[in-house]
Amino acid sequence: MKSIFYLLPVVTGVLLSGCASGRNGMALETVGPQPPQSAVISPANGTLVVYSAYEAGAEFNSRNEFGQSHSDYRLLSGDGKLLQKVHNDTGTMLQNPAAVQLPPGKYQVLAQANGYGCVTVPVIIEPQQTTIIHLEGGYAWPDEGAFNQTNAVRLPDGLVVGWKAGS
Repeated sequence: MKSIFYLLPVVTGVLLSGCASGRNGMALETVGPQPPQSAVISPANGTLVVYSAYEAGAEFNSRNEFGQSHSDYRLLSGDGKLLQKVHNDTGTMLQNPAAVQLPPGKYQVLAQANGYGCVTVPVIIEPQQTTIIHLEGGYAWPDEGAFNQTNAVRLPDGLVVGWKAGS
């Protein structure tokens, strides 16, 4: 019986380490912004919005302690160097994820996906466009009919994560 009490903290620590323990888990195809209707050429930044899996449990120190908040994630350069840890919460009652302004380029996102644990999602940021990633599960895209097998990045269960880069 005493051995259970010794093993419980170890097992809990392993389960809670998630993405913090390094690059493990699933890697998906590169996600990019929705294909533009007309090309925009500008040196301006683009925006990244990651709907990561929801945090488990209530956050009693937030503005809405009973609402759900998206889990934090790590933003890496295209070659895998840590650029920043993103606290994925706007701090408002709307419970939206943070919108991160980035220079155009290739990046990687290490985030929690609902039902899949930590996943790596390569992304491309384009000037004046928003790249959106949905990992929270069950999101119904307003333009779902525009997706097909060649232009969508999907989780193994078929849920759409985002637009495939260059589609």
